[in-house]
Amino acid sequence: MQLFVRIVELGSFTAASEHLDMSRASATALMRQLESHLGVRLLQRTTRQVSTTPDGEVYYRQVQSILRDVDAVENRLSQQAQYPKGRLRVDLPASLARLVVIPALPAFYRRYPEIVLELSVADRMIDLVREGVDCVLRIGELDDSSLIARRLALLPQVTCASCDYIERQGRPESIGSLDRHFCVEFLSATTARVDPLHFMVNGRAVSKSLRSSLSVNNGTAYVAGCEAGLGIVQVPRYHVEAQLNAGRLIEVLVECAPPPIPLSVLYPQHRQMPPRLRVFIDWLVELFE
Repeated sequence: MQLFVRIVELGSFTAASEHLDMSRASATALMRQLESHLGVRLLQRTTRQVSTTPDGEVYYRQVQSILRDVDAVENRLSQQAQYPKGRLRVDLPASLARLVVIPALPAFYRRYPEIVLELSVADRMIDLVREGVDCVLRIGELDDSSLIARRLALLPQVTCASCDYIERQGRPESIGSLDRHFCVEFLSATTARVDPLHFMVNGRAVSKSLRSSLSVNNGTAYVAGCEAGLGIVQVPRYHVEAQLNAGRLIEVLVECAPPPIPLSVLYPQHRQMPPRLRVFIDWLVELFE
């Protein structure tokens, strides 16, 4: 049943078998046995995709409910044992993984040694269901979705530039003085549009677009462009804390700092949340507090 559901959701025998750690041949044989046992065809296979037959669509809806009930029973038993375990797939931005979450994981594993984390580290939007991910961490305002969101923190942001850039271009002293400056442009992962710089001036939000010779769509590359002296950037402080402390980057326009940016964890709605996911989210809340 789990294999059938994953094939339907992913639209591929290969992807479903990889997700469940089995060979494609085993997956094909299992589905043949299932269809033979039921006496109906569940899937239509073409060279390009796999889709459900009418009987398969009915079976898919019923099987989802059965698997949720099985998961709920296992969750109750796990909670009674008070020993969460199993594999947890998490997607999060690269900078957050490298600078905050991964350095803190030894403390998590001391508390939950039987949980195995599989981190997908990227600066792109993913489909949790299609990619088999249990939860994602997202920086920024959230779009409406069917996912449950839990706010973890408001991340302070800074506007900064490299020492080399300031020596060449001068230090901006006001929003108006930015007209003669450059920025490193950040391309939004969701819209592919350039995000302008944002400032708070006398309690009012102000946006400013600058000239640029470099555009990137990755947080690490964004900071690297700033360190190379290619322009001003705005990032959460955690991302450049080491560079600021070392003097490689300098915070500018402190009096009109950008507004803090929300950090949230998102996950699908469960009738009963798996214990391993529940304790991981609770740990994230502790970490960011």
